[in-house]
Amino acid sequence: MSGLPLHNELPINETWNLELLYADIATWEKDFNKIDGLSTEFNRYRGRLHESPETMLRAFEASDALQRMAEKVYCYAHLKADENTAHSENRARVGRIESKFAAISGETAWFEPEFMAIDDAKIQQFANSKTLAFYRKSIDELLRERAHVLSEKEERLLGLSSDAMGSASKVFSTLNNADLTFPKITDENQKKKELTHGNYINFMENGNRLVRKRAFNAMFDTYKKYRNTMAATLDGTVKRHVFHAKIRNYPSSLEASLFSDNVPVAVYNNLIQAVHEKLPHLHRYLKVRQKALKIRKMDMYDLYNPLVPDYRMEVSFEQAAEWVKGALKPLGEEYQNILNQAFEQRWIDIKECKGKRSGAYSSGCYDSVPYILLNFNNTLNDVFTLAHELGHSMHSYYSNHAQNYHYANYSIFVAEVASTTNELLLHEHLMKQNNDTEWHTYLLSHLADGIRGTIYRQTMFAEFEKHIHEAGEKSITLTADQLSADYYKLNNDYFGAVIKANRRVEMEWARIPHFYYNFYVYKYATGMSAAAQLSQNILSGDATKLRAYLGFLKAGDSKDVLDIMKDAGVDLTTPAPVHAALDKFNDIVTELETKLKL
Repeated sequence: MSGLPLHNELPINETWNLELLYADIATWEKDFNKIDGLSTEFNRYRGRLHESPETMLRAFEASDALQRMAEKVYCYAHLKADENTAHSENRARVGRIESKFAAISGETAWFEPEFMAIDDAKIQQFANSKTLAFYRKSIDELLRERAHVLSEKEERLLGLSSDAMGSASKVFSTLNNADLTFPKITDENQKKKELTHGNYINFMENGNRLVRKRAFNAMFDTYKKYRNTMAATLDGTVKRHVFHAKIRNYPSSLEASLFSDNVPVAVYNNLIQAVHEKLPHLHRYLKVRQKALKIRKMDMYDLYNPLVPDYRMEVSFEQAAEWVKGALKPLGEEYQNILNQAFEQRWIDIKECKGKRSGAYSSGCYDSVPYILLNFNNTLNDVFTLAHELGHSMHSYYSNHAQNYHYANYSIFVAEVASTTNELLLHEHLMKQNNDTEWHTYLLSHLADGIRGTIYRQTMFAEFEKHIHEAGEKSITLTADQLSADYYKLNNDYFGAVIKANRRVEMEWARIPHFYYNFYVYKYATGMSAAAQLSQNILSGDATKLRAYLGFLKAGDSKDVLDIMKDAGVDLTTPAPVHAALDKFNDIVTELETKLKL
């Protein structure tokens, strides 16, 4: 990324305003120094939880105050570090707060074991008291966790080890974002352009097949050079997940991961099964692409370029913002007013720059605005990414303003629902911009690719993640050869009916940061399946359905996630939403065939 500017060289209107969180580093340091005092205050209740409901109430409140401050301090540190992942002072600041988190985790590990030691009669008396009514949901969750909480000494050791246990993930992140460099690619105009994480999708969308192939080869040939290191970091992370599952008496890593959301393993397995049942829809779409692009042998680098090359447009950020605002008007005036703040108050860090963290995300804390990191490269895909991340941020805004801190942080299980709903609303909005057949074909292709990438591809990732954890549970060390072979076979299971994939795709596992997130990726697929239904509910104009959706945005963690989704209008305990979304995908394929006259 040598040709890119540094973050501090970007125009200020293209960067987020972190001063809304902390005016300067000195102010951050003051809050950092408050953490020890808040930890001491919380630890005053050690050995006293059994005394009375009032004592337990004060302990809960002290815990919330400690966590709230620590999260605020961490939030600023990680946002600042992500501006330039090679900046040593910013990285050191993240390291300090992560080490502090580990220390706090060890110092406060007494709480759950002590809570669990209170006899059933007394804890039920406490739970039923008016004093602890607000914390009743958390008390019930703690009681559900009883079988998985260890002794105080064991919990302290786990807490103190958390920073060290995360080293493999940190090594991957540093290598992937700061140290990894890619070669220059000759484009269709015979000009050389440096390949980066941010512009890889631009190359994949290029109408020139040779350019796509060059970028694809360069990306995965680069990762192949580091295959053994990448395998070691992923193996270390899987071992960490397996260790925690075993030591806490969960039957598997998957069940340990799903437990906090109270999501049955059947939901995960049903997703994989439902997607396998609908693989013929995917193969039909791949054949449509093959015919439309007049390619005799399809490859993995032929999955992203538009079916209508002339509509590969450059979109300014200003135009993107206008489109997104228009798409989200059906969500009501209040939603629009909050949305405007995102642009006016500079919640968004827009452009790619040297050392900046790759990809995109929405992040923040209870005491900040919900910030957004983008690497905006003026593609239509970037417009959808903007809508997606604003969905996350608006979800956070509504939850933070409707809920007390204790219940404001919504579950990751539902985190992808609002973001994907926004993408689908944007699609419908753009379809109405004109009646041009090529424009509609372009957008339908984009939506089909979105469903392919979010439901089919993320489910494939979820299946791979299940495989590698099952191997870890059998004490099998994950080697580069094994990971590549498993990934290539799985890729063929999903795409092989149409595509004989370039062997290089076997290295794709090495560039997916979500494999370090402990069974996160399946939530993209369930989220889009839910969003397919919710977006239609919103566009129906039914005020009751809109209120149900806005209620979902405000719910935070005030109920179990599956109940929150049922209230919003989607039952994710059955495969029905996945089947419906993929049948909708098949309808889009039919429409594409008609538009393309195939």
